[in-house]
Amino acid sequence: MRHRKSGRKLGRNPNHQRALLKSLACSLFLTEKPEELYADSDPRPKKPGRIVTTLPKAKEVRPLVEKCVTIARKAQKHIREAESLKTNAARGTDQWRQWRNSEKWQLWNKAIAPAVAMRRRIIQLTGSKDVATVLLDIIGPRFEYRNGGYTRILKLATPRLGDAGARAILEFVGQNDRQKEKVVSLPTE
Repeated sequence: MRHRKSGRKLGRNPNHQRALLKSLACSLFLTEKPEELYADSDPRPKKPGRIVTTLPKAKEVRPLVEKCVTIARKAQKHIREAESLKTNAARGTDQWRQWRNSEKWQLWNKAIAPAVAMRRRIIQLTGSKDVATVLLDIIGPRFEYRNGGYTRILKLATPRLGDAGARAILEFVGQNDRQKEKVVSLPTE
């Protein structure tokens, strides 16, 4: 019996389930990685912000993705506040040392501390520093003014070859949206 046990087993033991969900979430986030960060041998995604997986896996990974994006979205306020207090001097210079010993550094440190804690939380949830960077630099600012609902699941009509598993697309909203053209009707007399 599975009383009070939430979530799908997905045919795996609990450790493998967690690893699978982290891997799927990382795959989705890393499709948003900028082009210049790819090595020559790395495969590039067909469409950024989109992965194709089975329907149960997509439904199971969605809460983890939403949680990570929410953390990155909330960190944006602290990052912006810290940017205004940061110095432009190169690290190790006399000007930087003077800033480091000033009251402005204390204010910068207090401002950036929540963002650092949120970065560490994202690394804990996903297990990847690259993912934390992509989330905080690219995905977080995009969804800064959106309160939830960052992803959508689209069921695919064709099943997976081999085992006929139901497939689905997990993607971020706003990127691959279809635009409806407004039809202007002429007044009739």
